[in-house]
Amino acid sequence: MKKIFLLAVGLGIFLYNTHAQSRPNVIYIYADDLGYGELGCYGQQKIRTPNLDRMAAEGMRFTQHYSGTPVCAPARCMLLTGKNGGHSYIRGNYELGGFPDSLEGGQMPLPEGTFTLGHLFKNAGYATAAIGKWGLGSVNTTGHPLSQGFDYFYGYLDQKQAHNYYPTHLWENKTWDTLNNPNIWVHRQLNPQTATDQDFDYFKGNVYSIDKMTEKALGFIRKHRKQSFFLYLPYTIPHVSLQVPERYIKMYKGQFDEKPYYGQQGYAAAKYPLSTYAGMITCLDDQVGLIMKEIKKLGLDQNTIILFSSDNGATFNGGVDAAFFNSVQGLRGLKMDIYEGGFREPFIARWPGKIPAGKTNTLLSVQYDMMPTFAELTGQPLTQGMSGISLLPGLLGKGHQQQHAYLYFEYPEKGGQVAVRIGSWKGIRTGVQKNRNAPWQLYNLETDPREMHNIAAQYPDLIRQMEAIAVKEHQHPHIKEWEFIDPKFEKAAEAQKQ
Repeated sequence: MKKIFLLAVGLGIFLYNTHAQSRPNVIYIYADDLGYGELGCYGQQKIRTPNLDRMAAEGMRFTQHYSGTPVCAPARCMLLTGKNGGHSYIRGNYELGGFPDSLEGGQMPLPEGTFTLGHLFKNAGYATAAIGKWGLGSVNTTGHPLSQGFDYFYGYLDQKQAHNYYPTHLWENKTWDTLNNPNIWVHRQLNPQTATDQDFDYFKGNVYSIDKMTEKALGFIRKHRKQSFFLYLPYTIPHVSLQVPERYIKMYKGQFDEKPYYGQQGYAAAKYPLSTYAGMITCLDDQVGLIMKEIKKLGLDQNTIILFSSDNGATFNGGVDAAFFNSVQGLRGLKMDIYEGGFREPFIARWPGKIPAGKTNTLLSVQYDMMPTFAELTGQPLTQGMSGISLLPGLLGKGHQQQHAYLYFEYPEKGGQVAVRIGSWKGIRTGVQKNRNAPWQLYNLETDPREMHNIAAQYPDLIRQMEAIAVKEHQHPHIKEWEFIDPKFEKAAEAQKQ
């Protein structure tokens, strides 16, 4: 009997390990301020991105994919918690502390009890890591990655520190990792009349933070190659400051008619701003290539799904010229705008033998769909209150792909903005903080993708439907600055229900 019992236990362990190893590894790579049109596979003509283009050719490219909101911290919160802008705990970049090391405070932390993608994968038996920019809570807060489902963290905890690609330190778990870099005040302006090469060199350091992130990411992959792992990899590129190793600037220098940027719109001055920006995106592409190469080298390619997206659209400051690079492919708006250019994002998914190669997917989707997608992928139950749908059937080309009845977005900063998308229709309200009765704008994205022709007056019934959705989806936030729904709308919606 004892032998039979031991045999049964041994068989159970064998089956468990076999199942654990058969579950796919998941790597989610998240760019920072990357515009919809800044990759070759999304129409970019001036910046070279061969690795991401190959990833799209070997996988699936989405063309109607959104971030949860058009700015850093809340977009990350919505991605990791599976909630839309009306339900999310964090809805804006609520800054704590200051820029100097001595004042590092991070952003508003995720509260205790939050359920994240880290928890989802840990519950499924995965090793979990977050490497890059966190922005959801610093050391000794409830929002620290180690308190939010991740076994390992390396990178920036505070978004303000991430303005500098040559920081004095990064964080490894809860330990300060000193880097061989001088103290650099990246918002220091130069005098255009007197600036020298030496002045521009002030913004250069010795250890590039992106290199450290990739080094740690590759180490995590190697360490956990024999078990299922989830790697959340939120790189900081191409968020300004304009800083990149010289070899990347040389790839583009001389190709553009460019003038120095002296820091007049914030962030580090750059002698060759166009070349530096293009080089940063190519540098990001190189990191993706290194990750893919390592996965193949370790024999994990067939059992690893790699996904790539960005937190919001291209920026408007810091020496970046989004118009020159056609960064949002002619769409209206940039970062912090709830128009298409502000938060429609590239989204690429690759899983050899599972996700069909070379496919373009027009499914209406959003980053908070990742929670139900990964739940279905790993066979995990979802907690209540999630906003998204699983994209797995569409990714694999198997089964019934659910469709969104609508998408809801709200962003309380830059005057307060709300958007609802129903099929090809998109309704927008801006300036809501000052004017609670701000009118709706309505665009048909099928015929007017650049949102140039407001036709709200022609479709009052559709506007009333969107207004009701906004009231339904908006949960009152925990801080006053993020509240802007007019009580009149709530009463109107209640009357409509009756």
